[in-house]
Amino acid sequence: MTQITTSSGLKLAYESFGEPENPAVILIMGLGAQMKIWPDSLCAAIAAAGYFVIRFDNRDVGRSSQFDQHGNPSLIKTWLQQKLQQKPQVPYTLRDMSRDVLALMDQLELDNVHLVGASMGGMIAQILAAKHKKRVRSLTSIMSAARAPGLPDPNLKVLLQLAKRPSPFNREAAIRYTMRMNRLIGSPAYPMDEVELRQLAETSFERSGTPGGFKRQLVAITAAGDRSQLLQKIKVPTLVIHGSDDPLIPARLGEDTAAGIRKAKLKIIQGMGHDLPPALVPKLSRMLIKHLHKSEKKWQRKIIRKEQKNTLTHAETSHTERRIQTG
Repeated sequence: MTQITTSSGLKLAYESFGEPENPAVILIMGLGAQMKIWPDSLCAAIAAAGYFVIRFDNRDVGRSSQFDQHGNPSLIKTWLQQKLQQKPQVPYTLRDMSRDVLALMDQLELDNVHLVGASMGGMIAQILAAKHKKRVRSLTSIMSAARAPGLPDPNLKVLLQLAKRPSPFNREAAIRYTMRMNRLIGSPAYPMDEVELRQLAETSFERSGTPGGFKRQLVAITAAGDRSQLLQKIKVPTLVIHGSDDPLIPARLGEDTAAGIRKAKLKIIQGMGHDLPPALVPKLSRMLIKHLHKSEKKWQRKIIRKEQKNTLTHAETSHTERRIQTG
């Protein structure tokens, strides 16, 4: 694991797979989740296909900077302010988190990348693809949406259960909580066994036992409101992947996301919930690599056309200058 410090003093922890000279893929994780939730086998498969893969901890989770000084913001208050078209007062926004990705890219000297975002990470990736077109080669939005679930959306009950942390908060209580929540949002057709669940929970606790970041990220999602109009600005090749059995962000929101982005491809995986279980990695790897390969070829053709145009323009300019000189 490596860590960078942004110009604002924010620390972001990251890991990389593959060769730095290959096209870069940045994986953006979701609500309250650490970069380790991206399966090692998935990262390795993408790297083996010829890409430089970077996964990182978002702010307020894992080994990146924590924002505990901002305390425990109110989800209900944030939602009400959003509904009343008031600007919610939140510790940070999804736009701020998208700037974190840009800062990571700058530190790693990456002019442009392929973005893959899961859940909240997909929301952050959508913002980047719409607002920073020249820095994004392609977008993959996994189990994500263009808006937050609204009260009294029944899926919000799951969110509220996720937000309610055990008390007292100690190692065993935290591990049991994480295992229970992963069962709650997991994929019915690709269930993780108890050993896998516990290993994932233990890794998460050992890397960061601070629970407050989840709530602060949740209010950032709520404060973001509806991004449906923003989707229309996304022009890069886009793949939307969603589970048919997602209990947190229903598949219809994934369908809406794909419908809102020009020429986006939609893949609904039967039996998938709101997780990335090991048993699903081979299927996800194939989908992602196919999309990355197609998008990369399109990007390279774009670069060639731009270079040819610049060469032609330069030649025409030189010819004009010679005519003026000889005239």
